[in-house]
Amino acid sequence: MSSAAHRVFLLSLAITRIIEQESLEVGVYGSPDGTAWGPKPIVSFPQKFYCGESPLLLDLTAHPDVRFVRAHWEVARWGRGTETPMFEFSLNLKEVPADILKEATAEARAMA
Repeated sequence: MSSAAHRVFLLSLAITRIIEQESLEVGVYGSPDGTAWGPKPIVSFPQKFYCGESPLLLDLTAHPDVRFVRAHWEVARWGRGTETPMFEFSLNLKEVPADILKEATAEARAMA
């Protein structure tokens, strides 16, 4: 991540396949060296139960020591049938350019 010019990113979680009666939790952890990771996620998606796409901003400006990020996920299954959860999902990370972030922030303040 050291090549990123800015410290704000758009995370996109896309769940493309799922079976009923299960949940997915995804959190993003930070590290200054890629070895030692924080005990709590910097940001987490709300628990998911269905297919679809969910965006989330990862703002690292409050975490100046973070140079590396990694995703961690947990799945749970309940009810009848097999107890093995099954998900197909992807998580994409895209840097938010400073000019777009500045414009969006100004627009949000104007609406408040």
